Amino acid sequence: MNYQRFDTKDGMGAAAAAAGAEKMRTALRERGEVNIIVATGASQFELLEALTKESGIDWARVSVFHLDEYVGLSIEHPASFRKYLKERFEDRLPGPVRAFHYINAEENPKAECHRVGALIAEAPIDVAFVGIGENGHLAFNDPPADFDTEEPYLVVDLDEACRQQQFGEGWFPSLEAVPEKAISMSVRQIMKSGSIICTVPDERKAEAVQNSVEGEVSPEVPASILQKHRDCQLYLDGPAASLLREGGAS
Repeated sequence: MNYQRFDTKDGMGAAAAAAGAEKMRTALRERGEVNIIVATGASQFELLEALTKESGIDWARVSVFHLDEYVGLSIEHPASFRKYLKERFEDRLPGPVRAFHYINAEENPKAECHRVGALIAEAPIDVAFVGIGENGHLAFNDPPADFDTEEPYLVVDLDEACRQQQFGEGWFPSLEAVPEKAISMSVRQIMKSGSIICTVPDERKAEAVQNSVEGEVSPEVPASILQKHRDCQLYLDGPAASLLREGGAS
């Protein structure tokens, strides 16, 4: 896992978007199509905005997979990740994508896991754009994460630290309003991605970043598995990187 530090969130997001976009352009040249994963949350604001402005990408040949979604939440809810991605990413692209595979966890989450799992099984991922949670989660795989399942998508329980983060970021009016379950892409499915671009801002995530980059690989720190990926680039702002040893690689 290689990491870079940036003075500002904008610089971090722009650099991460540029790196991911170059990998997308390479896949388009070599295969004529590209499949990506996109994450949500406050940590991805700058990245997604910058990615929509990258040139030389024929979005009509890009298929996009949604990383995770709350169980039982309407697309109209302010915290809906479908709503987030539609408004902050898809609607801002210069043209329509080939396919955007949103997760609908409103009614039958297990059936939805099978549906999107079958789709991603037919579409090897070129680039995954992800983040790291305050509790070290990767997607909604909270500790202790399941490192072994081969299922592409899972129904997972959200721990209190994860739910507290969602409330703290202002997505819900109270902790009690945060759903207790979600559909999440599994750890192994994320790790199958050709390249991973991981973007993490803010001091509140500094401990999780330190444990993920410099600690042992453990289900208790789900994002630590990224140390095992052959091409994972970590983009951090100064506060998120504040507990790391000096240097730019791990």
